[in-house]
Amino acid sequence: MKKETKTKILFFVILVGSVSMFTAVVTDHWAVLSPRVENVNTTCEAAHFGLWRLCKKYIYIEDEEFVGKSCGPISLPGEINCSYFRHFTPGEDSEIFEVKTQREYNISAAAIALFSLLFMILGTLCVLGSLRKGKDYLYKPAGMFFAFAGLCAIISVEVMRQSVKRMIESEETIWIEYYYSWSFACACTGFVLLLLSGIGLLLVSMPQIPRNPWETCTDAEPEQI
Repeated sequence: MKKETKTKILFFVILVGSVSMFTAVVTDHWAVLSPRVENVNTTCEAAHFGLWRLCKKYIYIEDEEFVGKSCGPISLPGEINCSYFRHFTPGEDSEIFEVKTQREYNISAAAIALFSLLFMILGTLCVLGSLRKGKDYLYKPAGMFFAFAGLCAIISVEVMRQSVKRMIESEETIWIEYYYSWSFACACTGFVLLLLSGIGLLLVSMPQIPRNPWETCTDAEPEQI
């Protein structure tokens, strides 16, 4: 396979990975949390959140078969109230715990995700610069930037995973069940594609290995005596 074909495939993979990571950063469906349903003819409070805000959905329960189970699914109709983490006004103890936990972890996860976007931008600038003739040497820094973006993405994913785990395991929280949603999947996809494409660009930028071990020696100019 020619080098140009390889780079075109890598550029397409980079595009898909960058779009996936950007989608994960700007959306708020990383995880869905559900409390236990205690009574019928009342509302239960499910929630989904991302890097920047948490959305609570009030779902009306009228069927007795839901009693003792988790609230949801989140796709059921209900009133939605979304709040950015810096705008939270905690009231009850459980809510104070949720806000404190989310602020601690989400600030870290969001900052790391922003570094991922920054590396993606720097890598894209290098790719655009490499489109000119004789600028193939920019593949190497572009590959490094995209690989770093992928690493930042998986670190952000792990911080968010620890955030959910801490909330679920605490005795102070109302949530009993959780699952990771499509924004989380987009971040994982971005991690895989950006890391692999970054490594691929680094390999493409390396000088071609000679087929025979003596090729470079025979091609060398004779020494002057």
